[in-house]
Amino acid sequence: MNCASLDLPFRSICHANTGETMLTAGRSAALIAAVTAATCTLLLAGSGQAVTVTAGTWHAAREAPGTGTLNKGGQAQVQSLSCASAGNCTAGGYYTNGSGHHQVFLAREASGSWQTAFEVPGSFTLNAGGNAQIYSVSCATGGNCSAGGYYTNASGHTQPFVASEASGSWHRAQKVPGTGSLNAGGNGEVNSVSCPTMNNCSAGGYYRDGLGRHQAFVASEVNGSWQPAIEVPGTAARSAGGGAVIQSVSCASPGNCSAGGQYVDGSGAGQAFVVSQVNGRWQPAIEVPGTAALNQGGAWIVSVSCASAGNCSAGGTYGDGVVSGVATRQVFVVNQVAGSWQTAREVPGIAALNTAGGADMYSVSCASAGNCSAVGSYFTGRIQAFVASEVKGVWQAAAEVPGTAALNQGRTAYATSVSCPSAGNCSAGGTYTDSSGHMQAFVASEVSGSWQPAIEVPGTAALNPGGQAFVQSVSCAAAGKCTAGGGYTNGSGHRQAFVAGQS
Repeated sequence: MNCASLDLPFRSICHANTGETMLTAGRSAALIAAVTAATCTLLLAGSGQAVTVTAGTWHAAREAPGTGTLNKGGQAQVQSLSCASAGNCTAGGYYTNGSGHHQVFLAREASGSWQTAFEVPGSFTLNAGGNAQIYSVSCATGGNCSAGGYYTNASGHTQPFVASEASGSWHRAQKVPGTGSLNAGGNGEVNSVSCPTMNNCSAGGYYRDGLGRHQAFVASEVNGSWQPAIEVPGTAARSAGGGAVIQSVSCASPGNCSAGGQYVDGSGAGQAFVVSQVNGRWQPAIEVPGTAALNQGGAWIVSVSCASAGNCSAGGTYGDGVVSGVATRQVFVVNQVAGSWQTAREVPGIAALNTAGGADMYSVSCASAGNCSAVGSYFTGRIQAFVASEVKGVWQAAAEVPGTAALNQGRTAYATSVSCPSAGNCSAGGTYTDSSGHMQAFVASEVSGSWQPAIEVPGTAALNPGGQAFVQSVSCAAAGKCTAGGGYTNGSGHRQAFVAGQS
């Protein structure tokens, strides 16, 4: 079976159950909101002043403006979005034109109003092979963003690209500098972009070398100019089994980033790695400490989030064995403290939830050092969504996302994205299956450390008569001020892109 032909999160499940290594990092193409959550009152320490914190109100989802016109082939969705401030966000994704080719789009929200989506400048010329994707968008400030993904050239080879916006104007997409010589095997993509300040970003992904092996790369934009990509230091020596890939990059400040992914060792086993950039210099990659002891069947980092330079958290999945001929999976977290990666550990409480041995990590977000949240799924005979929170450096027990048990009558739910603008205040999104077997999109908010019940994204029931709706990405500019994006299927069976805001 070729797991690469599947969509996440099904792809990671396939890799774990077949023993294949997870060396391609494409995002979900078919997966992976208007009530006010409860408010809570806090007492500011020592001040006696009462402060009310609210989760905000999710407003009705809408088709991303302009994508209906672009999407003549009936396949579109938001893949990634980033909000620099409340009401100022950028979404990126793909649509299918009248020739059946996937093209990439961007759409910007300015002062709370979504503008008309447009094709990424220059991407049509690059994408002569007719298959392009945006996987990641990151905005340092309103109107100053970068996006990355891949396009297919006239020879049918995929190439990694980046596109940058400065002062509200998007420049033409370009192949990541330096990957032309690296990507001799013609199969590369950007999986993650992170921009800590205007015109200063980092991107990571993979390329295929002349021997047909996947190798991990990083590239940095410095003062508005993308520098040549480099192979991640140390991964060539580690990936004797023939492959490495960066899955996620996060930058706390220009030149200070962390990234994670997977490499294949000499025995053919997938191992999780992290790598850090310090003052503009990428250090050698290391195997995630502690994962060698955990990992009995492949391990990989899925998501990295850095609250400040040298203080990050990462999450991933590892195979912990085989039960009755079926590979089992658990999820782990690992913290970087003052530049040093600590020992990875299984997410507390997940073993008790994950009784059938099928857990997967999808997203991690850190509001400040030691205050993070992680989301994913676990398996009990049915797939359920989980959330786990780190408070003051201590990871708490994972729990089913409140409210999803009642929503998830069709036995399949995933929490695919989480964003935390401040400690204890986060929003997450994903998908569940209703009693009719239809996929529906949900959002859930954490308010002052307490997760409120998940709700169906308002308005998606009307949009989604075709029964395939999902939240792909969530970004929060402030507590109670978030945006979610993903896809739904209309009455004609066409997948369309949506956005929904919380205020």
